Amino acid sequence: MGEINKEEKIKETLKKEQNETIDASDKKPNEEIKEKTLGEKLEESEEKLLRSLAEIENQRRRFEKEIKDAFEFGSFNFAKESLAILDNLQRAKEAIKSDEKLKENKDLGKFLDNINIIEKDLISIFEKNRIKKVDVKNKKFDPNFHQAMSEIEDDNNEPGTILHELQAGYMLADRLLRPSLVSVSKKKFQKGEKNIDKKEAK
Repeated sequence: MGEINKEEKIKETLKKEQNETIDASDKKPNEEIKEKTLGEKLEESEEKLLRSLAEIENQRRRFEKEIKDAFEFGSFNFAKESLAILDNLQRAKEAIKSDEKLKENKDLGKFLDNINIIEKDLISIFEKNRIKKVDVKNKKFDPNFHQAMSEIEDDNNEPGTILHELQAGYMLADRLLRPSLVSVSKKKFQKGEKNIDKKEAK
């Protein structure tokens, strides 16, 4: 009898420990079972909403800029090509004025007046469409607007001053259509400077 009671007690103890193990495995740590409070959920939702609104705003600004650029600069290539018309008209005028045979023609003045009217009308059309000539008068050379084609020794002006315009440059609003082709001043070469350079080279 004693042995039977011992066996039953052992079985009961094992069964109890097994049940406790099962119950323990079903339980989760406090960190896992802890649910977010209503305030935390609202704060998280608000943060997501603000991020979404910021992204939408950035996209809206990009679209507005693209639309604006399309309206303002969609005709960029056409405007650039149109400058050739004005160039050819001005070249023709200069060629006619320098032609010795045409100078004897009494109607030359009237003909040049008509060309001047066409030139002014064309420039006026350009300006109405925000195409304006790059100013070079008494300006220092600026690689953003000018292209130097030659340098001229000149002590009367600071080095880099624009002396002559070979071809006019133009802007479309604040964008460069083409640079001005110019000649710029440089310091005259002095004999003394040559000697100094030779001494330094030694």
